[in-house]
Amino acid sequence: MARRRKKETPMKVHENVIRLEDRGPERVLKGAAWTFGILGVVCVLYCAAIGLFLGYGSYFFLNWGAMGAGFGVIALFCAKPAWRRKIPKWLLRLFWACFCIAAVLFCLVEGLILSKTNANAEDGADYLMVLGAQWKTSGPSKVLQYRLDKAVHYLRVNPGTKVIVTGGQGANEPISEAEGMYNYLVAAGIDGARIMKEDKSTNTYENFAFSGNMIDRANASVVIVTNGFHCFRAEKLAKAQGYGHVQMLAADSYPPMEVHNLFREFFGVVKDFLLGNMVYWEQG
Repeated sequence: MARRRKKETPMKVHENVIRLEDRGPERVLKGAAWTFGILGVVCVLYCAAIGLFLGYGSYFFLNWGAMGAGFGVIALFCAKPAWRRKIPKWLLRLFWACFCIAAVLFCLVEGLILSKTNANAEDGADYLMVLGAQWKTSGPSKVLQYRLDKAVHYLRVNPGTKVIVTGGQGANEPISEAEGMYNYLVAAGIDGARIMKEDKSTNTYENFAFSGNMIDRANASVVIVTNGFHCFRAEKLAKAQGYGHVQMLAADSYPPMEVHNLFREFFGVVKDFLLGNMVYWEQG
């Protein structure tokens, strides 16, 4: 005789339904916990690598450590249901909404930055402008050396082009960036009479502002040399300051620091956008 199946009470059925419905979100959260945990470890290790081995011009690299810690906290909250229950649902939803908006914004801005990383320029410019970067006691930083080497190549091919080297002296620099670049170009065989020095600026905005006072910025053709990750913002800053005929010439970047530079450049673009320093469209 067949055994009669035990009848489940309505409450029992309700609990089973809830349990089944919870499995999907829990799987997603478990996957998110692993993802954010791995991202956190990678960020902390990258921060340590920059600080210990790769060299740095500022303490911005510490943001990788802070971001790694943040990802670690998110991973713990995703992995601990008891922790999540202590936070109001509306606050969790607000957090995830803000997180998603920030992620989309980051991807959009990085797309704009990457669109100019291989920029090239035509020969025959009136001026070549080399944007400043850190000058160390041992010489130019990696990113600045790449810019200078690109400039040397252009100037050898275009003997009629003058060059403007830009950048003042920072607190951690033995001489001004412009002075260091002048010496580097002369040592590379560029006639010193072709080189103009702008040695007062402290950022890219000032590079263009002060250099523009030395030339007819509205009518002169200017090729701007900087690393690929910096080309998008530099072009927009130059056009916003009245440079009428600019082209970008992308120099190489130091591969181990490329991710760091792209990440840092995102904040540079956002900052100049909020300050109104950039032009966003051109009138045809």
